[in-house]
Amino acid sequence: MNEVIVDILNLKREFKMGGEIVMALNDVSFTISSGEFITIMGSSGSGKTTLLNILGCLDKPTSGEYILNGTHVSQLSRNELARLRNRKLGFVFQSYNLLPRTSAIENVELPLLYNNEFSAKQRKEKALQALEAVGLSDRIHYFPSQLSGGQQQRVAIARALINDPIIILADEATGNLDSRTSYSIMSLMQELNTKHGKTIVFITHEPDIASFSKRTITLRDGKIIKDAINEQIRSAKDVLNSLQTINELSTPGI
Repeated sequence: MNEVIVDILNLKREFKMGGEIVMALNDVSFTISSGEFITIMGSSGSGKTTLLNILGCLDKPTSGEYILNGTHVSQLSRNELARLRNRKLGFVFQSYNLLPRTSAIENVELPLLYNNEFSAKQRKEKALQALEAVGLSDRIHYFPSQLSGGQQQRVAIARALINDPIIILADEATGNLDSRTSYSIMSLMQELNTKHGKTIVFITHEPDIASFSKRTITLRDGKIIKDAINEQIRSAKDVLNSLQTINELSTPGI
């Protein structure tokens, strides 16, 4: 049995909006074990982004417990939270969040600039390894404007990998991409999970994307309404290959 690395206990998160109290998360409890690939689904306003912000130590719950890799997150100071984010978590966002005037390899190196355990040479070596892992070793000196949307997202994923995080948190990471590129990114996520053992939590509102994960947690009005193992996990690589075949058959002269 894999080690439990996330333990969420009776989590609640309230927001004050005008004179009203809005319950974004209401008594949420679940665990995540090392090596899982989980999607968190829900419509707009279901609480999934609030939950991701708490998992990423970007927000604190109103009540309840969040234990990450044995650490009670609510007991940490702001500096300790920043250190935890930098050393233990990898983030992938819908909008990539790359620095536009910085090359791919320099964007990937960024998290290590705040980690004095690594020299400049070691930072570059680790950034190269991360870019190789996402299939971009031939684009290391390209700027974001010279890369496609899918390639920019791969740079963002490489940046999330560089600190060897215990968990990768992806927020609608395929939301700005077309279907083919989305499947390519999900194929990479599946590879990182199965071949490299990375634990992944992927926020999405698309059932199609959720079908590539091992487990799906569904939220509605701040509550978990379903937490289920995906019995028939689709292969994103197979879906991508089938799209390629269809395109070849439909192209005149082929």
